[in-house]
Amino acid sequence: MNALVTGDFGREYLVMLPDRTECVASRKGKKQDVTCGDEVIVSMTGSKAARIDEVLPRRNVLFRKDSWREKTLAANLDQAIIIVAPRPTFSPTFLNLCLVACDAAGIPATIMLNKKDLPEFEAARESIRYLERIGYQILPISAKFDIEPLRPILANKKTLLVGESGMGKSRTVNNLVMREVAKESEFSEALDSGKHTTTYTRLYWLDKDTAIIDSPGMQSFGLFHLEDDDIAYAMPEFRTYFGDCKFNDCAHMDEPNCAIITATEAGKIEPQRLTFYQALVEQQRELRESHPEWKR
Repeated sequence: MNALVTGDFGREYLVMLPDRTECVASRKGKKQDVTCGDEVIVSMTGSKAARIDEVLPRRNVLFRKDSWREKTLAANLDQAIIIVAPRPTFSPTFLNLCLVACDAAGIPATIMLNKKDLPEFEAARESIRYLERIGYQILPISAKFDIEPLRPILANKKTLLVGESGMGKSRTVNNLVMREVAKESEFSEALDSGKHTTTYTRLYWLDKDTAIIDSPGMQSFGLFHLEDDDIAYAMPEFRTYFGDCKFNDCAHMDEPNCAIITATEAGKIEPQRLTFYQALVEQQRELRESHPEWKR
């Protein structure tokens, strides 16, 4: 029968059956190719247990990849919400990495700037105003006091929430679901393991047509799976200038007559974005050169 993966605990999963009940499931053959949001075919192995026999084709998937490991975050998404906050200070590099990953995967992204009640909020908003000029939506929110402005953006969609640790993602999820989901014990009891409760990915229904996927807080977001051209194409403001560079294989680093560098100098591309792109490409090249044994 068909099912939806609603919890990813690494080696075990939760799946929602056609009657919308959930049960614990394991992957046939001990494969680890399943992620939250996957549509799957399952066979029941008990009254509350199932085996995942097949993962159905995905319309998209968001994942991060360091030079040594790959982590799939979620699949079949309508959008992603990237949560940042003024305290603790968020990383602009992390934010831009998330935006590139979403764009490369064809997943629309919105930036949720949380903790608008803090005095540092306006300075934080000003620091990412350039992303708004590019076309990204920035939603000011206080998850602590009023989560309601977020609900219309989530309506009738499946949304991944992602962010660094400490940005207020857990409070956001709790207030959207209207219970303290992070403290629930049902997962630990079902899987007989409490260690997963800080690392799992979980889908929650807000209504029958609206779902959020809560991913673990993280400190890095590797894009080792992307080639230089993929990164450039995932910068939407660069695309207007593709084909205008002097050299067909221009990497937009320091080549003469690079249309993207020229556009940046003319104020048509935000300098922070070109600096981010060049630093990322250089970092990826250094990793590939120093560790040729690492495969993408």
